Amino acid sequence: MKPELKQQSLLHLKKAEGMLKKVIQMLEKGEYCMDIVQQNQAVQGCLKSAEKVILENHLNTCFKSGMESKNTSSQKKLIAEMLAVLNRK
Repeated sequence: MKPELKQQSLLHLKKAEGMLKKVIQMLEKGEYCMDIVQQNQAVQGCLKSAEKVILENHLNTCFKSGMESKNTSSQKKLIAEMLAVLNRK
């Protein structure tokens, strides 16, 4: 993984981790539901940001290299893998 993208991903994931701990604490304390939902949405936003960075790295490294190869079996596998991940959303 490219170092700068790895750093971005880690930053987003660590931020989400801290926010998730806050969501758990809020639930345990019985805080207002809408505040918990809002905080939970922020966690999901951080996770989505990390996913985008990781996906960008994959497309520009592994996927690009595989698609440039002459191995059509490998190319088909990469495309199927990408579609499988995108269809899970």
